[in-house]
Amino acid sequence: SSSSIISNITILSCQMSQPKYSLIIPLYNRPDEIKELLDRVGAMQTNTPFEIIIVEDGSFIPSKELVLAYKNKLSISYYSKPNSGPGLSRNHGAQYATGEFLIFLDSDVVLPKDYLNEVDNSLLKNPLDAFGGPDCADDSFTPIQKSINYSMTSIFTTGGIRNKKKGFEKFHPRSFNMGIRATAFQQLGGFSELRFGEDIDFSIRLIDNGFKTGLIEKAFVYHKRRTDFKKFFKQVYNSGVARIVLYKMYPQSLKLVHFLPSVFTLGLLLGLIAGSWFYSLLIIITIFPLLILVDATKQEKSLRVGLLAIIASYVQLIGYGLGFIVSYWKNIIQGKQYQKAFVKKFYD
Repeated sequence: SSSSIISNITILSCQMSQPKYSLIIPLYNRPDEIKELLDRVGAMQTNTPFEIIIVEDGSFIPSKELVLAYKNKLSISYYSKPNSGPGLSRNHGAQYATGEFLIFLDSDVVLPKDYLNEVDNSLLKNPLDAFGGPDCADDSFTPIQKSINYSMTSIFTTGGIRNKKKGFEKFHPRSFNMGIRATAFQQLGGFSELRFGEDIDFSIRLIDNGFKTGLIEKAFVYHKRRTDFKKFFKQVYNSGVARIVLYKMYPQSLKLVHFLPSVFTLGLLLGLIAGSWFYSLLIIITIFPLLILVDATKQEKSLRVGLLAIIASYVQLIGYGLGFIVSYWKNIIQGKQYQKAFVKKFYD
């Protein structure tokens, strides 16, 4: 059938030298996002050769013609395949990469003009097998996007821990902004078939196999994430589900910090039900939002974003916490396999 046919379209490169970096971007129904990303890539200031590989993952809103428009500006290739999820789409793109390093990006990120220079300069000073960078909000983001970004990077919601050089564990690069030496990627066999948590699974295997990973703090990206709180809730809920799935695969990967959102969620629920939980409830509904409001308003210089950040932080903690609890019940208590416990397609 036509859905099972893989269509490969290679766009002629406008760069003749061998690329050092291959930027691999899986794409699913995001033409507007990929256009902004490619516009920013085209504006990057770097003397380091690079190529771009776009992998259309079974989209019903394809971006082929849009990508073709960049053939005279960028060294770019376009591949289309049936839907298989982000991990296997990255693997597909890696087959065609010729760079020394593969850099995986999500389609909803925007690159600063000095991104590759920062990566290049850092790797020259401190060679790494794999690396990642932080994420932050661009000035062009909507107030909701800025509030969501705050909740995912704030220490008050545990999100900020993963963007620190000194955290509770070795640095685990995430696929929205992840680089890896091509030889190391090949040795590990690429990403697994997991539809969610596949980047954490990959990072765990990186570290377990002795590869050196690190955070390049100046190699940040502007990460749009989700555009509304409903979509954001689904995203963080799936992350909570994935954490227990990963625990079954790698028991050592589960840390105390991963329990905090579920503890927060249970404390909120019990506080609303039981009057004896008055003081816990007081902290959760008064002190906590006040901290978020002050910190987010100060960071973003916007009271509106500060108020929205309260909602985003509750969505982030409760969504992740519920996903964690439900996944623990189905996968650990009931002993189901994750494929049977959760049959919905998570990346749609």
